[in-house]
Amino acid sequence: MPPSTIPSPIKALATLAALGLAVGITAGAPKAQSTAQQGAGQLSTLQPSLRQQAQSDRMVWNAVARFRGQTIVGGPRWAWPAKADLPFLSVAATSAHAQTPWPDAAWNAWRPGHDPSHSFVNVNALHLSPDGDLWVVDTGTPVFGAGPLPHAAKLIRFDGRTGALKRLYPLGPALARPGSYIDDIRFHPPFAFLTDAGNPGLLVLNMETGQGRRVLDNVPATTAQPGRPIVVPAPTPQTPPGAIPASTTIVRKANGAPLLINTDPLEVSPDGAWLYFGTLEGPWSKVPTAALEDPTLTPDQLAAQVRPWADMPPVGGTAMDGAGNLYFSNLRDDTEQMRSPSGTITTLAASPQLHWTDAQFLDADGKLWMPVSQLDRAAPFNHGHDKIAYPMRLFTIQTTSVPEAASGTTPIPSTP
Repeated sequence: MPPSTIPSPIKALATLAALGLAVGITAGAPKAQSTAQQGAGQLSTLQPSLRQQAQSDRMVWNAVARFRGQTIVGGPRWAWPAKADLPFLSVAATSAHAQTPWPDAAWNAWRPGHDPSHSFVNVNALHLSPDGDLWVVDTGTPVFGAGPLPHAAKLIRFDGRTGALKRLYPLGPALARPGSYIDDIRFHPPFAFLTDAGNPGLLVLNMETGQGRRVLDNVPATTAQPGRPIVVPAPTPQTPPGAIPASTTIVRKANGAPLLINTDPLEVSPDGAWLYFGTLEGPWSKVPTAALEDPTLTPDQLAAQVRPWADMPPVGGTAMDGAGNLYFSNLRDDTEQMRSPSGTITTLAASPQLHWTDAQFLDADGKLWMPVSQLDRAAPFNHGHDKIAYPMRLFTIQTTSVPEAASGTTPIPSTP
């Protein structure tokens, strides 16, 4: 499909980025320079340096976490290029240039026909709970759009003190239904909240009992709107080298229809009172966590407590700090932005190397980790042809933020 031209409020910044003025990609210490304050709902610009922490010529990653002094990355099986000489990695510990299976090779050894209950099938998210445990979200869907295999959808919890497997939470057919794609996770102990990007809805899991419920199934707030497609920058012959393209294209499925992703990003407010959530394409809504955790509410009673929160662009991944600032990747513009509690949008970085930055992680030192996934270039969205431009990259930006306790982090030292 030819790219469609969609106006962007920050294309001027993209032009500066092409000249190396708006954002630096450096091996040195990142610094930030702030512009004048902007009013609520307006755009401002910061200019910190991106620092590349890791790259890979073999692994597609869309999730990252800092855990027990290691950088852990994960990625979906369906985005992996079909190359016989590349053993598949679902989750890995990464250094600057090398990845090793994490926690071991056995967890990464699943192949079609094998028992999926105790190995990674299709990892889509990594996140720390407030106690420092690492949670791995396995959608159980080795083929994009095909739904989970029996006994494959699950949460895997690793102990923050020892690194050992702590508990498995199977997501049976009452939770991960045919067509489900359990996407991401956040915490409000003793509960965890998860999004389903396949079958619109949320999951509420009691982390102590292991019991879960589906809520807000097929309501407008959890269902992607056909009039809001996923748009990403698309280069043309006129695009200058190193520039963010001024034109965009719609991400499409194999049949040519626009790709629509239901409930995807989510965050818990710093005070734990609200869950913010949305479809990948936006907009976002909010609902009281107390209402989500109340099993006596009827579906209609719970849906009545959902409120609009923010009209966001297509978002690849998010992190929220202790002040309620939402860090997010704007897929439409290859940018990393921050939304303040008042609604002010600040652009932190703009670069074509930030193409489809996915699930982010804010560590205890205020370093924002950003895995660049390029998922729209994966084979399922390009008629079976892998168009990912390797190497895969992992960037950081230094912020002055402190992670929110509700989201989960521990004072783990970041890498220099």
